[in-house]
Amino acid sequence: MYVKVSASGKGVLITGCEAPLAWYLAKKLDDLGFTVYAGFNTPIEDSDEAKILKEETSGRMKLLHLDVTSEKTILEAARYVSQHLPHGAEGLWSVVHCAHWIALGELEWIPFAVLRKSLDLNLLGGARLTQIFLPLVRRAHGRVVFLTSGLNRVPSPVRGIQCATQAAVDCFAACLRQEMRTRGVDVSAKQMWNQLSSEQKKTYGEDYYEAAMTSVEKYSRQAADIQPTLRVLIDAVTRTFPMARYTPVTATEKLQIFLAEHLAPSLYESIYGEQKKFVY
Repeated sequence: MYVKVSASGKGVLITGCEAPLAWYLAKKLDDLGFTVYAGFNTPIEDSDEAKILKEETSGRMKLLHLDVTSEKTILEAARYVSQHLPHGAEGLWSVVHCAHWIALGELEWIPFAVLRKSLDLNLLGGARLTQIFLPLVRRAHGRVVFLTSGLNRVPSPVRGIQCATQAAVDCFAACLRQEMRTRGVDVSAKQMWNQLSSEQKKTYGEDYYEAAMTSVEKYSRQAADIQPTLRVLIDAVTRTFPMARYTPVTATEKLQIFLAEHLAPSLYESIYGEQKKFVY
């Protein structure tokens, strides 16, 4: 049994609320009594998800246009939050980084602009937002919550850029944890194949490409079950002493992560190689 913090007088900022996980997290934390600042990547007047969230939540719910790659919207959000803190609150209780963008495909398949967007949104944007909001979080003796995945430890074909950004975010969070201790993907499969050069198509083969994309689609369907991740995000916000790391994955996935960390690369690849080429 663990002790939960009181939600009264505590504000939580959540990014990426156009995605189901962040949307449901915002709704659940509102139900628990937190003041939620739900950040949407697009202007809220253009977002159906924002309109529905506002209709289904309490008057405490605050909707924000918050593009984490835009300095302007981050600063505007910080100013708004600081001026609309819950009554009696000295700062912001929590920042939950849910905004993310997934770029899929082998390295040669992905345009450089897509690589840059993935880094800007998944890593640099989150880092900049953290910089700006840390003073508010420090004042409340609150917490910053990052959302990553087991891919930060498991090499995975077709997901190289995602693996890289997830590993970077994980390391960033670990370093930030130590610094603060004393201070209390949308790429259309069809379009991506058409963008490959003739030499690249010949090298990979369309059968290989289709197999990779079929696996990606399977992964996307599996990711629709957000309940385990939703539970641990709520725990990270509401627990008095939150865990440093949460791993809401299956036993099989935990085993693969463990082996990826401890086996020699050649041995790991012999196990999770050809026969499991697209295991995520």
